[in-house]
Amino acid sequence: MSLYQLLAQFIRQHWRHYIAAGVMLFLVATFTVLIPRKIGQIIDHMVQHGAHPNLLLDLSMVVAMGVAIYFLRVGWRLQLFAASYRLGAQLRLRLYQRLSLQSPAFFQQQRTGDLMALGTNDADAIELAAGEAALAGFDGFMTFVLVISMMTLGVDWRLGLASLLPFPFMAWSFKWITQKIHDASKDSLERFSQLNDHVQESLSGVRTLRVLGLEHQSAQQFAELADAAAEASLRSQRWEAAYEPAVGLSLTSAGALTLVVGGYLVWQGELSVGNLTAFSMYLGQLIWPMFAAGWVLSLLERGKAAWARLRPVLEADLVIQDQGKITQTDFQRIHFERINFSYPGQVGMALRELSFTLEQGQTIGIVGPTGAGKSSVARLLLRQFETRDGKLMWGEHAIEQIQLHALREAVNWVAQEPFLFSASIADNIALAKPNATREQIREAARLASIDEDIMRFPQGYDTPVGERGITLSGGQKQRVAIARALLTDCRLLLLDDALSAVDTDTETKILRHLAELRRHHAARRSAIIISHRLSAVAEADHILVLREGRLIEQGTHEQLIALDGWYASQWRYQQLEADLDADDFEEAALHENSEKDGE
Repeated sequence: MSLYQLLAQFIRQHWRHYIAAGVMLFLVATFTVLIPRKIGQIIDHMVQHGAHPNLLLDLSMVVAMGVAIYFLRVGWRLQLFAASYRLGAQLRLRLYQRLSLQSPAFFQQQRTGDLMALGTNDADAIELAAGEAALAGFDGFMTFVLVISMMTLGVDWRLGLASLLPFPFMAWSFKWITQKIHDASKDSLERFSQLNDHVQESLSGVRTLRVLGLEHQSAQQFAELADAAAEASLRSQRWEAAYEPAVGLSLTSAGALTLVVGGYLVWQGELSVGNLTAFSMYLGQLIWPMFAAGWVLSLLERGKAAWARLRPVLEADLVIQDQGKITQTDFQRIHFERINFSYPGQVGMALRELSFTLEQGQTIGIVGPTGAGKSSVARLLLRQFETRDGKLMWGEHAIEQIQLHALREAVNWVAQEPFLFSASIADNIALAKPNATREQIREAARLASIDEDIMRFPQGYDTPVGERGITLSGGQKQRVAIARALLTDCRLLLLDDALSAVDTDTETKILRHLAELRRHHAARRSAIIISHRLSAVAEADHILVLREGRLIEQGTHEQLIALDGWYASQWRYQQLEADLDADDFEEAALHENSEKDGE
């Protein structure tokens, strides 16, 4: 769909606003061309007969038409811009809805700042094309037609044709300038996107920049991008300003021809002084249509450049197609059967021939070295990506047969790096259950071992966490996210290394609380715990050990220890590491006590 097709479709949807604005604009153009005609008649009558009794009435009519033009211009602006603002709102809503349905694979290929720019600058440019351009185009065209008609038919056709001789030059100039504006506008929008993306990344990673001492380097890069964006915008404005000299040269030439031809006709007695005055006023009224033409072309080219950037995102195919018919998940078990999976654009396989079954009420632990494919299991369960081949079954149904909304409602997922919104702690915990009572929120926080930390804040559960939870530590954010997951009664609890930032004592408390919760909901709630700490999965009903996407070991904790493979060696290493940390802590405590005794 081109920009013109988009605008035509929108105008058809809101035709009442555009018709009302068009009628008002027509009346404005009519009164505008009648005023010079009336003034010319008044001048001719005064030259021939002097003042007359109806002079005051004629002047009152001119003033009345001027007042009517004022109110009509206010009216059509209200009608037209009310409609064009709806287009901007619709485009932003379409963009947001499309982005909310896209999978992580899409966002891996896009820049956040660029997507934000599409919803601001680019949407504004298209909105202006639907409002300002439509207004200026219709008004300018109507005024041009009526003025030319009055010049040629109402005054003198010879004088009218003479004044139009410079206009082909202006049309050629407009065509050349318009192409330059399109290229400059496209470059300006892209430069702004780069600047926007740099700002977004810098603010999100401001702590890292400070730690590495890169503030000056980042500021210098920002200055370079800002200068490039400003230069691109200035280049676009320069070409837009080029319309004015083209209009000025054309109208000046037309004015000179009018004086020569008109003076000759008056000298020959073929044209009255009043008609020449009216013609000169009409020629002055052509300034707006000419400037309007340049303004419209500029807005349309900028809108076309913006639409060329926005349209691919709005029309981008969804990586995950939501074509399922099942609206409720009859959770009995989850079954992976010979699953092969690789991420888009990558040659290597993330999962190879993976098969396992999670029964209802069961807890499975998934462990393995970095890059083993642990998180890939979670992403397939959430249908963030599609399997390459094999079967992934929820109960008796393939996962593709379940609607995405129903599927994700059945899972509470806590990622290693949870996202918290700029709201209070209580609001973040109750995100999926906004009607939860404060007692329910506190109980979920207690299960996640974060209640005591929250109560130590001055505002307690009403403490704002800041953007992306910046006021909380990594462990506190993870525990708030766990509390958020535990507040809702979903069929599957999916912890994707969600305890990586908490200490071992807190981890033990959370796991104990989760075990109690699972026993309470043993008939329906299942859990998958993905972790690099083996202590987090030691109590699981079944443990899977992955390496390079393959299942190399499986069984209970005792069975895997007896197998004396990767799991057993890693368990001994982590236990030794924990004992050393405990000894170091105990030695430091004894040293501190001895120093106090010495004092």
